[in-house]
Amino acid sequence: MQPEYFCFVFFCSKFKMFKMITNKHSMKRKNRFNRSRVKYFHIQNAAEEPRVLCIIQDTTSAKTVNERLTLNLPASTTLSRLYEDVSHKAGYVNGTFDLAWGNMPDMASLDHNSEMSLSESGFEPGGKKNFLHLTDKDGEQPQIASVTDSSGVDDSSQERFIGPLPRESTAGCSGDYSSPSYTYSSILSKSDTGYVGLVNQAMTCYLNSLLQTLFMTPEFRNALYNWEFEESEEDPVTSIPYQLQRLFVLLQTSKKRAIETTDVTRSFGWDSSEAWQQHDIQELCRVMFDALEQKWKQTEQADLINQLYQGKLKDYVHCLECGYESWRIDTYLDIPLVIRPFGASQAYGSVEEALQAFIQPETLDGPNQYFCERCKKKCDARKGLRFLHFPYLLTLQLKRFDFDYTTMHRIKLNDRMTFPEELDMSPFIDVEDEKSPQTESCTDSGAENEGSCHSDQMSNDFSTDDCVDEGICLDSTGSTERVLKPKSLLTFELFSVMVHSGSAAGGHYYACIKSFSDGQWYSFNDQHVSKITQDDIRKTYGGSSGSRGYYSSAFASSTNAYMLIYRLKDPSRNAKYLAVDDFPEHIKSLVQKEKESEEQEKRQREIERNTCKIKLFCMHPVRMMMESKLEVHKDKSLREATEMAYKLMELEGIVPLDCCRLVKYDEFHEYLERSYEGEEDTLMGLLLGGVKSSYMFDLLLETRRPEQVFQPYKPGEVMVKVHVVDLKSEAIASPISVRAYLNQTITEFKQLIAQATGLSAETMRVVLERCYNDLRLLYVPNKTLKAEGFFRSNKVFVESSESSDHQVAFTDSVLWKLLDRHGNTIRLLVLLPEQSPGTLANRTQKVRGDSDVIFDGTKGNRKSVEAILEESTEKLKNLSLQQQQQGSSTSDSQKSSDASDFEHIESPTQEADSNSSLCVAADNRELENRIRASAGSSGGASSDQENHFACEERSDSEVNNDRSTSSVDSDILSSSHSSDTLCNADSGPIQLANGLDSHSITSSRRSKAHEGKKETWDTAEEDSGTDSEYDDNGKSKTEAQYLYFRAEPCSQEDTSWDAQKCLVVHVDKRITLAAFKLNVEPYVGVTSTQFKVFRVYANNQEFESVRLNETLSSFSDDNKITIRLGRALKKGEYRVKVYQLLVNEPEPCKFLVDTVFAKGMTVRQSKEELLPQLKEQCKLDISIDRVRLRKKTWKNPGTVFLDYHVYEEDISISSNWEVFLEVLNEPEKMKSMSELAILTRRWSPATMKLGPFQEVILESSSVEELKEKLSEMSSIPLENLEFAKGRGTFPCDISVLEIHQDLDWNPKVSTLNVWPLYICDDGAVVFYRDSTEEPMELSDDERNELMKKESSRLLKTGHRVSYSPRKEKALKIYLDGGPAKDPGQD
Repeated sequence: MQPEYFCFVFFCSKFKMFKMITNKHSMKRKNRFNRSRVKYFHIQNAAEEPRVLCIIQDTTSAKTVNERLTLNLPASTTLSRLYEDVSHKAGYVNGTFDLAWGNMPDMASLDHNSEMSLSESGFEPGGKKNFLHLTDKDGEQPQIASVTDSSGVDDSSQERFIGPLPRESTAGCSGDYSSPSYTYSSILSKSDTGYVGLVNQAMTCYLNSLLQTLFMTPEFRNALYNWEFEESEEDPVTSIPYQLQRLFVLLQTSKKRAIETTDVTRSFGWDSSEAWQQHDIQELCRVMFDALEQKWKQTEQADLINQLYQGKLKDYVHCLECGYESWRIDTYLDIPLVIRPFGASQAYGSVEEALQAFIQPETLDGPNQYFCERCKKKCDARKGLRFLHFPYLLTLQLKRFDFDYTTMHRIKLNDRMTFPEELDMSPFIDVEDEKSPQTESCTDSGAENEGSCHSDQMSNDFSTDDCVDEGICLDSTGSTERVLKPKSLLTFELFSVMVHSGSAAGGHYYACIKSFSDGQWYSFNDQHVSKITQDDIRKTYGGSSGSRGYYSSAFASSTNAYMLIYRLKDPSRNAKYLAVDDFPEHIKSLVQKEKESEEQEKRQREIERNTCKIKLFCMHPVRMMMESKLEVHKDKSLREATEMAYKLMELEGIVPLDCCRLVKYDEFHEYLERSYEGEEDTLMGLLLGGVKSSYMFDLLLETRRPEQVFQPYKPGEVMVKVHVVDLKSEAIASPISVRAYLNQTITEFKQLIAQATGLSAETMRVVLERCYNDLRLLYVPNKTLKAEGFFRSNKVFVESSESSDHQVAFTDSVLWKLLDRHGNTIRLLVLLPEQSPGTLANRTQKVRGDSDVIFDGTKGNRKSVEAILEESTEKLKNLSLQQQQQGSSTSDSQKSSDASDFEHIESPTQEADSNSSLCVAADNRELENRIRASAGSSGGASSDQENHFACEERSDSEVNNDRSTSSVDSDILSSSHSSDTLCNADSGPIQLANGLDSHSITSSRRSKAHEGKKETWDTAEEDSGTDSEYDDNGKSKTEAQYLYFRAEPCSQEDTSWDAQKCLVVHVDKRITLAAFKLNVEPYVGVTSTQFKVFRVYANNQEFESVRLNETLSSFSDDNKITIRLGRALKKGEYRVKVYQLLVNEPEPCKFLVDTVFAKGMTVRQSKEELLPQLKEQCKLDISIDRVRLRKKTWKNPGTVFLDYHVYEEDISISSNWEVFLEVLNEPEKMKSMSELAILTRRWSPATMKLGPFQEVILESSSVEELKEKLSEMSSIPLENLEFAKGRGTFPCDISVLEIHQDLDWNPKVSTLNVWPLYICDDGAVVFYRDSTEEPMELSDDERNELMKKESSRLLKTGHRVSYSPRKEKALKIYLDGGPAKDPGQD
């Protein structure tokens, strides 16, 4: 057992005993003792006491509902203290809000004044999340705490560990790091550590870590301060050293918590997109040092980087036979250390072990023998590296990023690698190198000097070059004197650890840096700086202290050290940070300049901080509703704010200023919350509840006429929009605004409405619409508005007449029907189809009969919509009166007749006579069925009915037997109705000559059609909805309900369409598509089965609506519908788009026609129907044996359909299906589904050309068979034939400059249906070539010309010129201020 845990258990047991003793004392003494005990517990044992994690969601408004507050409190915290902490963190006044359990919303709110602890109140300690909701108190929103209130919070909250839990994965992160929001003080105040952070622009953590390391390096910082910027020579914006100098000055002198790095990145020539590119910190270090060296040329700092960071090593090869050695001296700025050797199963355990491996020589033997110049033959040799001297600042890069050749992906090695705080580098210099030749100057590129010597001659070749020894290069030595530093003094101390947290795909960098002024370690994590310990440094070793096996890194921590920087321990050279008082004069001037800039920024921020920004609305007399943002200082009065809003809304000269006022407004509910009478001199900060970035309400600049008086709006009132309903005219008036109180009764509310509308309160009926389709009659006199469900903004309908409608139940009343219709009626714009003269009249006569022709028989011109409306309405009135005179024997029919005056008086329909074949669908209105039945019985003879049915039966058989006449559009319009739409009256089945009723025939035919077949959702089969909606007597199982439909002419203002061809339709959106089509029939001129309905979307795309049993509930006001002539889909039919496949054309996909395929039809039958249509519409005269249909997937050809295939049995089919039609040069060769059709294309490297596509039919998926067929077709010897699968979308175009090397030629597989080919279906593209054919040799001019031609060709076909994966963007620093623009690039 751990000692800490034992102490805690012992303490708990003692505490329980103590509690038992104290129970014997009085309650008063107990409470007093408990308070002192709690206080003592907070101070002495806060770290050991169980803590309660509270997550609070602010539900007081829609704008704060996504915000979360996190409190980590001791379990002994009282509920009253919890409220204080929440009010402090949320910025609310304590006592103006409630806290309730988030997972138990029905429970009462927590007690504000309770002294019970959190653990006693049901909170769970130990890291478990306790979810709470911050809610309104008594229906009022929380009050915002003022700035003075928030600043005077008790500081004891600091010692109570309020705030988010620290991140375990990030060493040294302060509590603020996880904070969901920052206050001004937390952003502007400097960290307690005295250091300033850097703001992460987006993904610039790698840059921040390196900049903080350079800043904390005394030698680099001091040298940078000594450099003086000459503004006359360079633009300060693009000067990298100057911007670094400014940044370092701000890091040392600024009072902010964090500062921006945008000026530095701008000097790099980066734009905002670079902030979203994460790069390697070691790569940035090299690139930045190169840029600084270029900028510092011919200055005192020209050699600064080399003096501080550059070391030297020898790359040698030593012959093991004669001792001859060849060598080359290289320079380095950092030493890359391998974490895990290639192919090894274990990683190195420490930096020392990796350094030893770095200089460990390898033996060149066997096939890797070295050619010795002295021996004049290949000999065994030893190759390795030797350090000549180390830099003053030693940088070690731990190579944690590697490449996994098994998965072919980059990986990160998270293995554990320790590193010491003090590193002795003396063991890593070979004694033999003390006498090795040395040279002074070198370059970054590597080879500065090459030579060779024999081991026995080294003593005579000792170089006396200054500035170099076997350890450290010292600049202070003279040209004639060489100073050697003993290797025992090659001790380096660690001062910077740059840590990477994440994977090879991305992550986060931060730096752990030791200050040389106090020896304290700090974590520089972007804008957060905090103190850390040696334990935090050890956590960056990575991995675990256990196994070092091959797979250990897969389960190790992803947060580990990536770069280490050591400094040589040399008191003579170790510098200290330059103090502010010791700054050079030009730096002091810069400090003063930055201080003034910061003060100006602070003053501006103070103004912004005290400015209230709130949304402002105004009902402008000329421009209607206007919206803007009012920005007013919190110390401005309401009168001054009104004047500002008056000017902002540009009301000068239109409305006097004294006729305007600001009121509190809720835009969402269009609710005027309150007015501010007598508060004209109140400050806006108090009026709005403080300064906030956003408010829960808005302001409205209300205007009035000079003779009017403003109405006071009191808090607690609700706004009610009152619509007056007139039952006689069936009109609903525009709303009148009335303000009421929630505690008013219904009787008082009716009197209030009576005063506003002039209606009688005694006979008044009030209906509340709480939400869509929720109408509630308010009939309980003493019930309050709150009890009835009133809210801030409400809508009611009132009616006050003395009709008998009061006596019936509300849901059966005319008022309810009118309101129900009003709530569900939408306004649609319907575009009628174009009519061709002559033919349309004949079609109409054939469909409707001679007595109901609505078109002129000679001209074929359509009557106007007004004429149709007038004629149809008049006929409907006469038919309704005729039916009423005939009477009815049942109460149900009497009820329907009574309602007909209201429901159908405006509904246009056509007269149904004995010759009419217009049929009413099963879900059509009941009254129309009765009218048709009565009209048919009185005006027609039985022979007409027989002829009518005979016509139906004949046309149905024609449709079934001759599918070539049932294609689409004009060719189908002459077809008659199928028997599925036979008229059926509620009074009884129509008696036919053969003794059968119409429904029994259609039922038997329907049952045969459905027998043994599978229904699919995306056809018209389910759309008619006739199978389950009728009983055996032909009556609807559910009582037919007529839904409102009214059409009127369209004015030019309603739409951009031609008004003469457009209808405005007011329709109940609960109507089905079938009933809608029946109602539209009189205006189209053909029956509902002979036209199609297309919904028009915002982008003018049209999609056909085919599901007849679906309602129009998805439509909304002013949606557009286009009516097109053409046969609507029947059961089991699908709309199909046919495209022609042209494999050797630049555009291989060409649209031909729309057609209809039916379930159960064979491919041969569909071809027979399709060919006449292609001949007429596309002028394609093709033999049926030379036509192939195949699957179309996007632009790719797929499975070949054989003639005997049956749709929905062998071939899956769906709505809006697409197929390819291919014209063959010879009869179809494919005979079986087991065969495979592949499109092949020959590539000729000698001519740099691709041949045409040729199809190969394979009997199996064998690669050998494919090669044999290609060899036979091309005459290429089988052993020389190579092939590759094409990439991308058909036709798999690729540049002829890339095809020879970019494709995967000759894959090592025996079958086509395995990786990497995966050729399992027809239509795959295969390129082939002769392996002995050499590519054409091109000159540069020829290659450039060919590249231009290929680019033009591939761009036209929509294919990319090159095929390559996305590459990472290279890290560049531009010395001229920005990237060079290449005019040849896009």
